Amino acid sequence: MGEGISSFLPFIAMFAVVYFFMIAPQMKRAKKEKKFASELKRGDRVITKSGMHGKIVDLNDKDNSCVIETMAGKIKFDRSAISMEMSSKLNADPATTTTTK
Repeated sequence: MGEGISSFLPFIAMFAVVYFFMIAPQMKRAKKEKKFASELKRGDRVITKSGMHGKIVDLNDKDNSCVIETMAGKIKFDRSAISMEMSSKLNADPATTTTTK
């Protein structure tokens, strides 16, 4: 009986490593992105995942979309298309960020 459990120990250890190094961080990141998308408001400056810069002018909770005003006009995007990392860098306090020239 003890021999059967010890033969499955490496598989259990591999699953634990995969869970703690791949699955758990991905779930945590998805939760942060969902929270970010739900906290968007009018007037926020954002960057989409495709690189489009703009300002949110309208939010629609029915289809989970937003209208972004750009230099070219207004464009409707899904909230999940907004990049959390790039938008937070854009809205970061300029005093705390350093620029290199």
